[in-house]
Amino acid sequence: MNISIICPLYNAEKYAENLDKSLKMQKKVNLESINYILTESIDDTEVILKKLKAKYTQVSKKEFSHSLTREKAAMESKGDIIVFITQDVIIRDEFWLHNLTKNIIGGECEAAFSRQICESKGIEKYIRARNYPKESRIVSKKDINRLGLMTFFFSDASSAIRKDIFEELNGYDNKKLIISEDMYLAYKIIMNDYRIKYCADSIVIHSHKFTLKQLYRRYYDTGVFFKENSYLQKYNANGSGLALTKYVFKQSIKSRDYKTLLNIVPNFAARFIGMQMGKI
Repeated sequence: MNISIICPLYNAEKYAENLDKSLKMQKKVNLESINYILTESIDDTEVILKKLKAKYTQVSKKEFSHSLTREKAAMESKGDIIVFITQDVIIRDEFWLHNLTKNIIGGECEAAFSRQICESKGIEKYIRARNYPKESRIVSKKDINRLGLMTFFFSDASSAIRKDIFEELNGYDNKKLIISEDMYLAYKIIMNDYRIKYCADSIVIHSHKFTLKQLYRRYYDTGVFFKENSYLQKYNANGSGLALTKYVFKQSIKSRDYKTLLNIVPNFAARFIGMQMGKI
């Protein structure tokens, strides 16, 4: 099975060259194409893409949508497997793509996503470690009672899906989703009796440092997403928010990371308040 990679870009001059190099170094895969979608930028991303002789299309800021932009590119792609990535992932392993797609090719699952490791210090590092463990797993509809909402945990920072399944499910249903388009798609995959694999051996570095304002905005948008897709709210989150807070607290104590300890209350408060306000 051959693979089409889709990567939206925006003001990505500090990422583009190394990202393109890391994609082209992948081994044991049939790479059909690397397709960049460039949202109009104010930096030299386009200059770099031309230098690399990369395949790209352009969209205006007004046209860009996390769901619609990916959907259009996916429907137009020619690969048997569609791989979505984001511009800020760092790929160091030449078998990242093989490990992400091998179980789809082998028929064990229809979609998959990578392990994400955060190299910056602080709360995000601990959250990544909790959400992206060292053990792989495959989930299906039968896991809903056990995992609740986490059954639909999926990230298009680095993910893959068979194109025929993406087409069968009608992608994102031509909806303009402001966030969580990956969970929207994962729900459809699972509820249509398909399987998603979390591939712990397919590793990307994905680090963020959010201000409290950015966190509030991000979780406000997530709250809006859950309000607009209210069917997801019936699935028990299994106390995941509280469990995550406790995990970060314990890891901070264990690491004597006192700066992170002091940030736990305002950080998780911004997330919680943002989510609740978005749902109103």
